[in-house]
Amino acid sequence: MSKVLVAMSGGVDSSVTLLKIIEMGHEAIGVTMKLWEYKSVGGNFLQENNCCAVESINNAKLVCERLGVPHYTIDFTDDFREKVVENFVSEYKSGRTPNPCVRCNSLVKWDTFIDQADKLGAEYIATGHYAIINDDDNNYSIQRGKDKVKDQAYVLWGIPKNTLSRTILPLGNFTKKEVRKIAQENNFENANTPESMEICFVADNNYKRFINEYTGDTNNNEGITLDEDGEKIGENPGYINYTVGQRKGIGVTNSEPLYVKKIDAKENTITVSEKKSLYSDSCRVSNINWLIEEPAFPFSFHSQIRYNGNVSKATLTKKDNYYLVTFDEPQLAVTPGQSIVFFSNDEKLLGGGIIELNE
Repeated sequence: MSKVLVAMSGGVDSSVTLLKIIEMGHEAIGVTMKLWEYKSVGGNFLQENNCCAVESINNAKLVCERLGVPHYTIDFTDDFREKVVENFVSEYKSGRTPNPCVRCNSLVKWDTFIDQADKLGAEYIATGHYAIINDDDNNYSIQRGKDKVKDQAYVLWGIPKNTLSRTILPLGNFTKKEVRKIAQENNFENANTPESMEICFVADNNYKRFINEYTGDTNNNEGITLDEDGEKIGENPGYINYTVGQRKGIGVTNSEPLYVKKIDAKENTITVSEKKSLYSDSCRVSNINWLIEEPAFPFSFHSQIRYNGNVSKATLTKKDNYYLVTFDEPQLAVTPGQSIVFFSNDEKLLGGGIIELNE
């Protein structure tokens, strides 16, 4: 029997994860990471289905008590603010679209949980992510989960490779429907709690409000909307309200729908175009993390450029001072700041990086 540190968000997934760890015969310890104080930057800090909310922490404690497991709440708000929130705000202010969940997994959760496991004498950590850890003669890797809609391998590309051997993902072989059924059968209070689709520290999903309150910048400068030739065709509430590929809120009449093609934070402009102009043959990639040994280049793989997005064949080339991904087929709305994730043809997670614009 091994001691396992279980990440408890208070939601149904982490609750069933705890149950499965116990059923495996392990000695479990529940740990909730307190990452954010909503009242410091507004938002609905009592939203019960949000992983940072007070109600969620209470739910985690209740489940641990029911299953006879010790529970600890550890304050990581400073670390989370420094490594995730600051980056989130900086990226949006720069006209990019970050994925804070990837950064949180990569720079806060995994290393932090491993450190806490060491302090508490635990050999393993466990989380409620829908992905599978494979062990091939002590060569550990991540595989897509059984539930292709819920699969979360995409957000795990940045975790440290050396932590895979100490990680257990009990939900990888279950569907979300099956997990809810298990929770209902065990009378968990959160069995039917709806999932939160927002970023955890922006509970009301209002990014502009959050960024303005966080930075103290209450100036709502109107921006300019440009066509592909750089000609002014309208005005907008400011570039920070937009992401590449966005259709709603353009505010310009056109015979064909218009989408955001480019964002210029310095000039406070957005460039819009018809959908056909949003396709890209390639993109640069930074901050690459490999969950396999670094391959020889050029390297062919299956790419995914957004969570729940389609997978397409691509090739990675290593240049003098950057990496270049070339897609076999042009991809729609390749968005700077988002993650591009590398998979093998058998759905093994190989690694990933951050999308950059081509110069």
